Amino acid sequence: MASTTTETAKEAPKIVWNEGNNRFETQDKLAYIQYVLRENGKVMDLVHTYVPSSKRGLGLASHLCVAAFNHAKSHSISIIPTCSYVSDTFLPRNPSWSSLVYSEDPKSNI
Repeated sequence: MASTTTETAKEAPKIVWNEGNNRFETQDKLAYIQYVLRENGKVMDLVHTYVPSSKRGLGLASHLCVAAFNHAKSHSISIIPTCSYVSDTFLPRNPSWSSLVYSEDPKSNI
């Protein structure tokens, strides 16, 4: 039982928006999700999620995604889930965020 109490007793990590480096990161800056703004800042392309091996399994990648998606939602920004973690793991587990995913109108590509 002791192994589960540390997980449940631990609060969600504080995620910081590092606008200068285009990423959301943990306070220690070791785990982060990198983005590129597109379409004059109206679209946030989540290009890379990184969590060091020493911190894996703690749900940090998910917390980073939630911070990025909350930021996008509050600023009316769409998300491009380029990062495989975002597209293959986070979004399938959290379908409520799918409404923020950017979809190109095929007519605009002509």
